[in-house]
Amino acid sequence: MPVEPPPIAARRSEPRARRRVMIVAGEASGDLHGADFAAALLRRAPECDLFGIAGEQMRARRVRALVRMEDIAGLGLAELSSTIRRTAGAFRMLRKILRGDPPDLLVLIDYAEFNLMLAGVANRAGVPVLYYILPQVWAWRRGRIRKLVRRTRKMAVVFPFEAELYAQAGGAVAFVGHPLLDRVAPAQGRAETLARHGLPADSRLLALLPGSRRAEVRYLLPAMLGAARILRERHRLTPAIALAPTLGEEDLGALAPPAALDGMHIIRGDTYSIIAASELALVASGTATLETALLGSPMVIAYKMSSLSYHVARMLVHGVEFIGMPNILAGRRIVPELIQREVTAENLAAAAEPMLSEPHRSETAAALRAVRERLGAPGAADRVAAMALEMLGC
Repeated sequence: MPVEPPPIAARRSEPRARRRVMIVAGEASGDLHGADFAAALLRRAPECDLFGIAGEQMRARRVRALVRMEDIAGLGLAELSSTIRRTAGAFRMLRKILRGDPPDLLVLIDYAEFNLMLAGVANRAGVPVLYYILPQVWAWRRGRIRKLVRRTRKMAVVFPFEAELYAQAGGAVAFVGHPLLDRVAPAQGRAETLARHGLPADSRLLALLPGSRRAEVRYLLPAMLGAARILRERHRLTPAIALAPTLGEEDLGALAPPAALDGMHIIRGDTYSIIAASELALVASGTATLETALLGSPMVIAYKMSSLSYHVARMLVHGVEFIGMPNILAGRRIVPELIQREVTAENLAAAAEPMLSEPHRSETAAALRAVRERLGAPGAADRVAAMALEMLGC
């Protein structure tokens, strides 16, 4: 629940040398990258007072949560309806602070609708806005590009084509590299991964990443399990479900019959190692496709939702030929994508099989390495912290 900040008069009595930075992240990925940014900023300027909407990761890095991210995050229509009142209350609180006791800087991290409106409030109040990891308006509602440019002082983008897009619209934009470059790495080598999870040393793994939300897992898991059985029989692959931290084994049990999970190894807390050790992966569309690309694993991308949600998405999304970020970054289809009715066990297996043999496997691996190179160099959080300190006049 929102926590009322200290009285305005009390905060104004603090020394002005202590720069006040409001940070707003409303989703799990934003919390993760916000935590890295906060840590980088505090290493350079430990006297800064960081506060705003923060999840567990950001709170652990000394960001005071006026609102806990967990209390407002809504992932779908059902979740949104249960959090919308708290979300509206959080917006009113931050708006009051921006107008009545403005911070020295507002840092926004993704969270499209909420943060775009908040940027407008800050702009009118004269608070400089640094937007880090901008919403993907290049895929939907491109008319918002100019609105973002008008409402932000500086933009730190994580994909190279975004820099050109916003620069053409007159934005002060910098490509800082992708923050996942600092995080995505296996915890140990392939042999150690197999041993850690009790798998034979000659195992050939098939990683299954059906998503992080129950809704998407419900749509994708049955087809992925069916494809895993086909690939296990035809190619002696060992299926391993890399369970997202937002899900438990009980969730899988509720979404698939016990017989369908027979022979499937369920792995928690070691996703990157499992992907890196795998021959290939079946991956739900989303951030996991980029993580899998960074780990160099060939993949098949799957995207499926309710018919109504899909038709709405089709109306909103324009100018994007692919759904998977590896293909978008490459500008061509380097890994297969299956959408809606195409997502069947047979189709997933058929799309995966060519990547198990040469020359297709080597060609895919080379294309994935090129995608990684396009994402810049590690150190995104440090670069954004430097931008923030420049805006603060430090």
